[in-house]
Amino acid sequence: MTEEPQHEAADTPPGTDTITEYDRQHLRLYARLLDADAEGATLSEIVKILFGIDADHEPERAQRLHSEHLERARWMADNGYRDLLAR
Repeated sequence: MTEEPQHEAADTPPGTDTITEYDRQHLRLYARLLDADAEGATLSEIVKILFGIDADHEPERAQRLHSEHLERARWMADNGYRDLLAR
C-alpha cells in the first residue's frame, strides 16, 4: 500500500532550459528532494513520502521519478532560480 503523495508530480519533469509553470508549482518538491539527498535519505523513503510510490512494487518508476526530479531540482538550484529572480 502506498501513502498519499505530498506532491502531485508528473512522471517526468520538464527538460527545458527555462523555468516552466510545472517548476513554479513544484518548488517545494524540489527543495525537499535536495534536502533529502543532502541528508542521505533512501530512495524508498523519498519516493514513499514525496511521491506516494512503493519502490519495492514499482522500482523502475520510483528510480526514474526520483532521479529525474532530483536532476531538475539541481538545475533549478544552479540555474533556474535566475529566471525566478528576474521576474
